[in-house]
Amino acid sequence: MLIIFDVEGVLLDEEYLPILAEKLNKEDEIWEITKQGIQGKINWEEGLRTRVAALKGLDEKVCQEVADDLPIMTGAKEACKILKSAGWKIMAVSGGFTLMMDRLQKELGLDYVFCNDLIFKDGKLDGVTINVDSDKSKSAKIKIEEWGEKKENIVCVVDGANDIKLFDVCGLGIAYRAQDLVKDLATTTLEEKDLTKILDIINKHYKLELQTIV
Repeated sequence: MLIIFDVEGVLLDEEYLPILAEKLNKEDEIWEITKQGIQGKINWEEGLRTRVAALKGLDEKVCQEVADDLPIMTGAKEACKILKSAGWKIMAVSGGFTLMMDRLQKELGLDYVFCNDLIFKDGKLDGVTINVDSDKSKSAKIKIEEWGEKKENIVCVVDGANDIKLFDVCGLGIAYRAQDLVKDLATTTLEEKDLTKILDIINKHYKLELQTIV
């Protein structure tokens, strides 16, 4: 069994670039582009490049400190711990960046992470390398094939328009506090801000008995 999570708004309880933007008093500008990307109103890759370009010159140390301070979503540690102990593999596919994913991977025991890379030049933010584009399923399929996971045994937990292609590779798609477009395409929705609640959904769908309280 495999579970695939989006990161910002799902495993993390914040969006990274809008917080970085506060350092330059550009939060309104960045948040507006972020929202349009999440809602699928603009080309996601173009939106990402535009946001990073607007933050060019930020100190690498500041970027790392903000990443280290991002709050982990309520229930994320408990849900991951229970799934891992039941033998599940856990993957995260993020439009975010390595400098925020390294800590998350360690703290949640994630088996594999796909994400993008911020480029720094002389200690200053200079650009972005896009490894994960608006079709996140392309990244996920690499490991799904390598691990030999069957579609019906894969769960996806996501919230944004740039995540919906992941529903093509899973048997159970959970829209977590998500955009309307995502809810329409998901198997089921979860509005409560507590990731341990996905365990009840998984148990019901697969007729399992994963513990639901740590």
